[in-house]
Amino acid sequence: MLVSEAVQARRAIKWYDPEHQMPEDTFLMLMEHAILAPTAFNIQNWRFVRVTDPAQRQAIRAVAWDQAQVTDASELLVLCFDNKAWEHEPQSYWRNAPQEVQDFLVPAIADYYSDKPQVERDEGMRSCGLVGQTIMLVAQELGYQSCPMDGFDFEAVAEIINLPKDHTIAFMIAIGKGTKEAWPKPGQLPLDEVMVSNRFD
Repeated sequence: MLVSEAVQARRAIKWYDPEHQMPEDTFLMLMEHAILAPTAFNIQNWRFVRVTDPAQRQAIRAVAWDQAQVTDASELLVLCFDNKAWEHEPQSYWRNAPQEVQDFLVPAIADYYSDKPQVERDEGMRSCGLVGQTIMLVAQELGYQSCPMDGFDFEAVAEIINLPKDHTIAFMIAIGKGTKEAWPKPGQLPLDEVMVSNRFD
């Protein structure tokens, strides 16, 4: 499947076959491609909580407006980010780069993030958005449907997954074999309404 085909075919699917299990090698292929998504300074600050325990899924569904995809989809990922990933052995993110690149970029990481909690959070949201779209497009290529979700109680889900204090939840993604077609696309704005040339008027 071409990337352009995956982009056009991807829809937020709400209905899944609860009996279908994604083969483990398929899931690993999906996630090995996901972690190729870009992050600023290559800090790879996303973290993925793969929720497989049925009771935990049910608990999340209870704080997610009882949305069926939470329990029925083959996979449920809570996409989080480590706000302090930039502090954790930053040299490891550039260990394969030429020495002159390491000497320039590794110190720049601390300069960019230190004492800037809003920058940490903004960066985490950007990273999770990029990796989330990567997950959904690769899932589409592999013959699976997906649904990005922010309709849930973030604090309650954080408690259920025992989220560390220096981590933040961005959103969840349900992935599985859809059983119904998506609703017709509700209406895309034309390109000329959302793209500005050079500057706003």
